[in-house]
Amino acid sequence: MSIDPAPDALLPHGGRLRQAADRYHIPLADWLDLSTGINPVGWALSDPTLPPTIADLWSRLPEDDDGLEQAAARYYGTPALLPVAGSQAAIQALPRLRPPGRVGIIAPGYGEHAHAWTRAGHQVRPLSGAAIETALPDLDVLVLIHPNNPTGARFPRADLLRWHGALAGRGGWLVVDEAFMDATPKQSLADLGPRPGLILLRSIGKFFGLAGARVGFVLADATITRPLAALLGPWTIAAPSRWVAAQALADTAWQDATRERLAADGERLAELLRRHGLPPQGGCALFQWVPTGRAPQIHEALASAGILTRLFDSPPALRFGLPGSEGEWARLEAAL
Repeated sequence: MSIDPAPDALLPHGGRLRQAADRYHIPLADWLDLSTGINPVGWALSDPTLPPTIADLWSRLPEDDDGLEQAAARYYGTPALLPVAGSQAAIQALPRLRPPGRVGIIAPGYGEHAHAWTRAGHQVRPLSGAAIETALPDLDVLVLIHPNNPTGARFPRADLLRWHGALAGRGGWLVVDEAFMDATPKQSLADLGPRPGLILLRSIGKFFGLAGARVGFVLADATITRPLAALLGPWTIAAPSRWVAAQALADTAWQDATRERLAADGERLAELLRRHGLPPQGGCALFQWVPTGRAPQIHEALASAGILTRLFDSPPALRFGLPGSEGEWARLEAAL
């Protein structure tokens, strides 16, 4: 994915259903959105009757002793964390904590990383996975997405540790965006923290299906989280979002069942795409990545049928998220 030449422009993302509805003249309620990689069967309260106190949360300022940090510490296995308004907030703020330097960023990848470091005055270098080792001596910061978005590529733990050691030894950072890691938590680096120069970004938006809550976490030592908290200011997450996130992070039974279901659904999606001549070249439990020169045409044809995918231009590719219901699976197969 190329570096955005206009630092102040907003980058395209999945999930722009209202724009799609206007463009294709299909009512909003009639769309099947496969563009985001969000779990379509997200966490929800098993008891539809909310506690009486939940109504009070809308009228109070958020409080940092409401149990969210403790629930997150148990879930991620480390107390060295900072809640933020989605990992996007950290992506935009972290580059402002360092003087301008040389930053390597995995490409193709989630474009907001390169966008944020470029805006903060850093020299950004897009890197393939194979080029990281050679480029590392010239970098101050290495930014990876693990598993990568959109390719699903993963990195051996030994390589990640070696790269972190080389960077940290000269005051550098290894930033690892683990937004899609919850389905395979044993591959996370969270158990290593806190370590100087190691920064992990997590979110409840994808696996838990709670993107609208805007809750994420920065896992890092205090030399990172303290200035980051000061930069972001107080009350970064609304009180109701903090409450919902704490409940979801504590629901281990739902998490275990969801990991099993997502693994099966991810393979089901890959097989469906293969049957229709679109073999994925990467992916994870929540999405499949299909590079193809026909990506624009396929994207357009599916959109005309009310199915939204995520289109990439460099290289031409489509990212397919998971359908939720059996009716949605049948609809995707019929459209393909």
